Amino acid sequence: MTTTRMATKPVTISGANVFLQAALALTGGLALFMVLLLACLIGFDLAYAGKIYPGVSVAGVDISGRSVEQAAEILAGRLAYARSGKIVFQGEQVWVATPAELGFHIDAQMNAWAAYHWGRQGNPFLRPLNQLKAWYAGVDLPPLVIYDQRASRRYLETLAQQVNRPTVEASLAISGTDVTATPGQIGRTLDIDATLLALEAQLRSLRDGVIPLVIQEQPPAILDASSQAEIARKILSAPLFLHIPNAQSGDPGPWKLEPQALAGMLTINRVDSSYQVGLDASRLRAFLEGIAPEVFQRPADARFIFNDETRQLELIQPAVIGRQVNIEASIQEIQNKLVQGEHTVSLALDITNPTVGNDATAEKLGIRELVSAQSTYFYGSSTARIQNIKTAAARFHGVLVPPGATFSMGEALGDVSLDSGYAEALIIYGNRTIKGVGGGVCQVSTTLFRTVFFGGYPVVERYPHAYRVSYYEQVASGKINPDLAGLDATVYTPVVDFRFTNDTPYWLLMETYVNVDARRLTWKFYSTSDGRKVEWETTGLQNIVEAPEPLYQENPELKRGEIRQVDWEADGADVTVYRTVYRNGQVYFKDVFSTHYLPWRAVYEYGPGTDIPEDEGEED
Repeated sequence: MTTTRMATKPVTISGANVFLQAALALTGGLALFMVLLLACLIGFDLAYAGKIYPGVSVAGVDISGRSVEQAAEILAGRLAYARSGKIVFQGEQVWVATPAELGFHIDAQMNAWAAYHWGRQGNPFLRPLNQLKAWYAGVDLPPLVIYDQRASRRYLETLAQQVNRPTVEASLAISGTDVTATPGQIGRTLDIDATLLALEAQLRSLRDGVIPLVIQEQPPAILDASSQAEIARKILSAPLFLHIPNAQSGDPGPWKLEPQALAGMLTINRVDSSYQVGLDASRLRAFLEGIAPEVFQRPADARFIFNDETRQLELIQPAVIGRQVNIEASIQEIQNKLVQGEHTVSLALDITNPTVGNDATAEKLGIRELVSAQSTYFYGSSTARIQNIKTAAARFHGVLVPPGATFSMGEALGDVSLDSGYAEALIIYGNRTIKGVGGGVCQVSTTLFRTVFFGGYPVVERYPHAYRVSYYEQVASGKINPDLAGLDATVYTPVVDFRFTNDTPYWLLMETYVNVDARRLTWKFYSTSDGRKVEWETTGLQNIVEAPEPLYQENPELKRGEIRQVDWEADGADVTVYRTVYRNGQVYFKDVFSTHYLPWRAVYEYGPGTDIPEDEGEED
């Protein structure tokens, strides 16, 4: 076998040709791909002409490959939420409604068209991608719904008529002694706007659900008045008794207020967020002011007499603690106790302790001896006048005058009336001697004046009588001593007073003694002597003016032949008394007492037809 070799010549291809050929090939391939892709797309569109692209669903309902009509029919059957769904509104009760009743609807036709348009509308270059996305991964379109919120609002407004209620304050009522309490009510209002927000979210989920109603509450300021009602019932459950704390025998009270009276005083006042139950302060104050005078007690020092043998004080009348009702504090105490259910309440008192208690001693008060004593006489006095002398003098027996104090006889004398033990006797009133309560008190004031005068104490206030009265110039024998003229003093409360000052550093104890048999009134001062002595002199009666002729007056109340003297004659005169007080041999002070006595005529009254005799008499 013969082998024949052929010589070959290498072929050389340039790089430019190769690149050109490759580009032509790639272009041709791409063109072919595009042609094929376009053919596919056209074929895909042709295949799904009038149909929904594959992979497209609405609210989870697959309607791909369906016509719009078919899809609408499927959606209408599958998306029945608007008709069959349940929305439960929850409050104190529940209400159930379908979404359709609330204005919520799903339009199957509209949703079918929306599915059909998927991949067919929008950017032409993106449509194929959307089609591919649906085919490859699927697309679930949210349902297109129609929501008329006005229907929901109307539904909620209907519920509001059942839910809403007004705010009501608790109340208390008093009828007689019965107390009625009405509880309050918390107001509430359905917040429709807030509830609509929760409702819309639930509807769009296409699920059944419970919607709690959003309710705004408006509580009353006072929701419950039962506790205040109970307080009112306690107040009216029994009478109220008021009494003086630590009452002693003879003290006034207790005072009783029946439940009916308390009911008339009961008040119910609103204070912030509650009621305040109690008694009306003004009415309670009026009641307390009515009993306050019964409770009032002026403080009084203990009264003593000085035992001349032991030189000690002997208690004759215990001290009196002063008291008066503290109205405002008592009102508060009563209110507090009644609220606690207590019906026996002690009055609040302002206490004033006396200056001198029962334990005072002569040493502590500086009382060691008799420093002044004077007596006056009342021969010829009537029984009534003697009674008044005794009554008035008793007011001063055992009374103490502090060091440096000015003593008022009128203040210490107090009320001069029939109620305080005085009788009607003759008194000087204006320019007449008439019958009045307390005739004879001036016997006491004159005696005190002379005790002060001869004791050397300063006289602050003194008034003489309008005319000379024989009683004040009598001596122990019953005779008249004109030198005593000008040493009288009158007191007529509350206009005319007699006052003197205890200008020593020691207490002054006064004692008064009435000896009816001897017709004598004696006044004594006990203290400690500071060495004072008294010298005095009188001008005697001067410028004497005889009494006018007697005056006779007819009195139709008197019988024929009956004559009654109603005033007594006295000559007018002037008299001046000078006093010099020495202390330890030195002049301490001087004073002068000038008196002008008016001439005084006798006055007689007689019955009609009586012969007028000439007769005179004298009586104070």
